[in-house]
Amino acid sequence: MTPEISARLKSLDIWVMSEGAYYCLFVRDGCLAMVPRSEDFSGFSTAGSTGMSLDEGLAYLVWREEKPFLVGQGFEVPASPEQVALIRRFSADLQTALGLAGA
Repeated sequence: MTPEISARLKSLDIWVMSEGAYYCLFVRDGCLAMVPRSEDFSGFSTAGSTGMSLDEGLAYLVWREEKPFLVGQGFEVPASPEQVALIRRFSADLQTALGLAGA
């Protein structure tokens, strides 16, 4: 990971939970995203999907009939406006930090 990306992540309070050869796991405020590295391993190719850690397990934001739900393996709960905003803000900040905004 480049020093520039590390600095942007730090400035946005996004932490690297795990760093592997092909993926990194980023977290903030209960949100997490597993992001694949680029083919040349110099950066990242896409931001991927953002999940949220709940008591029931890992859940992803899904829209059904224009209503937000957090859906995980074996469970589904309505998403609050605050949870939707938290996930969207984390996703946007992560894309910015990784240099993927607008890509």
